Amino acid sequence: FAVVLVTAPDMDLARRLAKAALGPRLAACANIVPSIESHYWWDGNLDSSDEVLIIFKTRQELLPKLERKVREVHSYDTPEFVALPLTAGSRKYLAWLSDSTESA
Repeated sequence: FAVVLVTAPDMDLARRLAKAALGPRLAACANIVPSIESHYWWDGNLDSSDEVLIIFKTRQELLPKLERKVREVHSYDTPEFVALPLTAGSRKYLAWLSDSTESA
């Protein structure tokens, strides 16, 4: 399993990304954190912006499909797509996560 972090410029795009991932069952869940302040290097300059964070829960084998879907829908040239391995969790939750995602 994996937890995937994706940022978006606003709630509208964050909701579109969540629906785009959940519809085909590329993720079991998408949490949207409505307001974060991001600081980062871009085009050689230190920059900052207000963003929205989407936290997807999925299976490792679905990461390539989920990444393609995020890149397809996202407005950024280089959208954040960071996958962290989910190494432990309650058996019942992980079974739900597995049952709620597409069969690989």
